[in-house]
Amino acid sequence: MRNHWRPELAERLYLDHAATTPLLREAKLAMADALDRWANPSSPHAEGRAARAALEHARERITAALGWRHDVIFTSGATEAIAIAIQRTKAARSRASSVEHDGVLRAAPNAERLPVNRHGIVQLGEVASDDLMVIQHVNNETGVIQPIDLLAYEIREAGGTLFCDCAQSAGKCDLPDADLIAVSAHKLGGPPGVGALLVRDLALLDPSGGQERGYRGGTENLPAILGFAAALEVKRDWLRETELLRAVLDERIEAAGGEVIADSVDRIATIGAYRMPGVAANAQLIQFDLAGIAVSAGSACSSGSMKPSHVLAAMGFDPEAGGEVIRVSFGPSTKAADIDRFIGEWLRIASRAKARAA
Repeated sequence: MRNHWRPELAERLYLDHAATTPLLREAKLAMADALDRWANPSSPHAEGRAARAALEHARERITAALGWRHDVIFTSGATEAIAIAIQRTKAARSRASSVEHDGVLRAAPNAERLPVNRHGIVQLGEVASDDLMVIQHVNNETGVIQPIDLLAYEIREAGGTLFCDCAQSAGKCDLPDADLIAVSAHKLGGPPGVGALLVRDLALLDPSGGQERGYRGGTENLPAILGFAAALEVKRDWLRETELLRAVLDERIEAAGGEVIADSVDRIATIGAYRMPGVAANAQLIQFDLAGIAVSAGSACSSGSMKPSHVLAAMGFDPEAGGEVIRVSFGPSTKAADIDRFIGEWLRIASRAKARAA
């Protein structure tokens, strides 16, 4: 039976991997196998013990794939991991960069905001010994990579604690030198509804009781966790090609009169943010979608409302310019022909806008 909620996708071009990357085959197979035979990992019977063994093995696989040598608390995703890190920290005060994901801003609405420069790089300022410093590793709207190792040194010298949202970078870049790290499975080809909080020292957090060593309540989603582990273990040879594709797209956008956001600092290969002067982002999204191309503006968690981007505002963009920026994000399936197709449609949209303005 045909799924009526799902549009015909055969001829469409998906360039919104930063919102979610479609489930990898390896993850799907691991989940299907687990769904046929799983039990509650907290149950004392043989089936429960087998599930517990599979859960702990998955934990080991995930730490090995990420190069993490400390504790892992499984969560329902990065948003829950962020909330645990911020709301259950023993630090007296939270300070967050002004370009954090909406999940951070909701979890810490009263946190002091750290400014960024016009390239989106955090300006740290003074750090106190009881501060929790919240700094995203890779920005979800612009792809800007923060110099975390340098910032971590300054924070540790002051005795502070560093928490990094690595939803966009985990599995694509080496993890930063942080005390707490949030990761998400569906950003790297795993299933939605599962993520983790990586913890250097559990003493940084107040326990809550329940599962996950007493730091998170609720039955662990073992099938999703096994899919998460399988997705992380898939080789990412495609990232090298993606770096070249993003560079080509940057050049072609500039040649077409567009603006590449934060082009003078390090950015992850999988995300590009581009401004089409004179054309609102929502108008661009509609026209790209009608042409069979999926892109986004802002973060996936807030783009449905099309509210102004707080990230671009923090970088100094006025509302009009910030409202003309879209995000193009790449994944394992992205090819050179896709760049040609996207830039061809970009040129058509820009040309139509110029003709209407003439």
